[in-house]
Amino acid sequence: MGASSDERTLAATLASLDDAELAHVFTLRGVSPDAGWHDFFDAAENLLSTPAIDRALVDLPRDLLAALTADPASAPGLRERMLLHPDGSPFAAVTARLRELDPDLRTIDAAAPTRAPSPEAVAAAAEHAFTAVGSLTDLLLWALATPIGRTGAGPVGVADRRRLVEAGAVDDAEDLEDLLALAVDAGLLREVQRSWQATTAAQRWVSISTPERWSAVASAFVGALRPGLRTPEGGYRPPATWREAYPLDAAWPAIADRLLRRARRLGILTADDGEPPWSTGLRERGVPVLAELATHLPAEIDKLYLQADLTAIAPGPLLPALEQRLRTMAVRESRAQASTYRFSAESIAAAVATGETGETLRSFLGEVSLTGIPQPLAYLIDRAVTRHGQLRVGVDELSGRTTVISDDSDLLATVAVDQSLRSVGLIAHEGMLVSRASREAVYWSLSDARYPVVAVDGDGDGHALRRRGAPDVDPPASEPDRYATLIGSLRATEGPDAEGAWLERELEQAVKARSVVEVDVRLPDGSIRTFQLEATGLGGGRLRGRDRNADVERTLPLSSIESARPI
Repeated sequence: MGASSDERTLAATLASLDDAELAHVFTLRGVSPDAGWHDFFDAAENLLSTPAIDRALVDLPRDLLAALTADPASAPGLRERMLLHPDGSPFAAVTARLRELDPDLRTIDAAAPTRAPSPEAVAAAAEHAFTAVGSLTDLLLWALATPIGRTGAGPVGVADRRRLVEAGAVDDAEDLEDLLALAVDAGLLREVQRSWQATTAAQRWVSISTPERWSAVASAFVGALRPGLRTPEGGYRPPATWREAYPLDAAWPAIADRLLRRARRLGILTADDGEPPWSTGLRERGVPVLAELATHLPAEIDKLYLQADLTAIAPGPLLPALEQRLRTMAVRESRAQASTYRFSAESIAAAVATGETGETLRSFLGEVSLTGIPQPLAYLIDRAVTRHGQLRVGVDELSGRTTVISDDSDLLATVAVDQSLRSVGLIAHEGMLVSRASREAVYWSLSDARYPVVAVDGDGDGHALRRRGAPDVDPPASEPDRYATLIGSLRATEGPDAEGAWLERELEQAVKARSVVEVDVRLPDGSIRTFQLEATGLGGGRLRGRDRNADVERTLPLSSIESARPI
């Protein structure tokens, strides 16, 4: 028969767990919340199937696989995954698959690294940390302004990838992949439909110091590592052992290589996988030594040089809050310890559109400039302020449609035929443009296209709009909540007679297989008689089958059957 004593034992064990424990088992075993299981016997049968056992074994790190072959009862992780009998021995199907898969469990050196990197390697790692934080800041500022498009398969769309590379935010597709992964781990980006959107956490992150930004991302990177790479103290195992952590997972070496690449890119490791001084605490307990990193990073400054060619030269990394505001009014042309920013009519207009005025722009630039405000820049500010609001975006009270109004009919005509604005569907109507899109969508489309636009309320008064980041990543549903429906279905089929339910299941399997079973039946006089039946049917509380000894058809009441065994 298909059902085994192991399945029966596992079904009973699963049924004895409370809902939280049961949900934890399902999580560890990767069970779909939509699994169409009817009862705990179905659950046990599926969890002991070859595909399910293979998935469980592939997911086991080296130490648990070693324990499974040597001393299973000593590893709680094996019992949590329901791979063991209550007595601590592996289920037969688990042992059989492990023998067939035959993992390479040779001993590897898990001692803490003792090799100290050279001063040059440490300096290079600090430079990588500084560069990674800067690149990630660029990526998040881009995402805070407009979501980053992604394809159905996951990668960034070609157009956005090209724009990010051209803007200097990333160097190439590999750089972008690593930064996206780091940002998602840190909760700074989240996937929303076909895009990555910056979270409110990203808005806070871009305004803290460089060491603090690095610490948040590095700690999140460590926290997101798979259990086979983590230590009980919250740190991580020596990177030299990472590729060997999951011996049965054929895809794992490539995954480990990507993780090592990100650790080097982030400056957690040196280029030759040495340990810079700030990463010691990160490895030991998941907490970096920021004081060590800070001594290797350039000091942040609060002044810059404004030049007559409409550029700003920062002789060092600017304080984050200062740089964020500067970049609302200027485009960064180069990024290094000394960076260059360029002002233009479009960049100043964009700043005015988000609420800056001529007075606030001059006040800010005057405070941070070591050279005053050059006349060409002052002229640019005056012109942008004068042109601001030539397009006014509001909502018609009667129709509820978004309107775009201007005293400049030529400007309206230009907007009406601008192909970059097709997504908001602007249509000429009675001397204005109207759209079914929201006021915010139309406003930001015009602003991104560098038009002098202002949002107005019902009284025609202008006010600044702020882009909204995606909310912080919602916490995942708790395990019991995620599996509530499945667990409820399993509980609903539980009855007081577990033995009877199991017997009926065994007989059902025998009927499906047309197999021969040995059935013990209690007769009316209390005696037990054994029949050998080729099971042919089950229904109405009776088992039907051909008696192999007497060569006759028999029908036996299930209530009289004491036990059944395969032959």
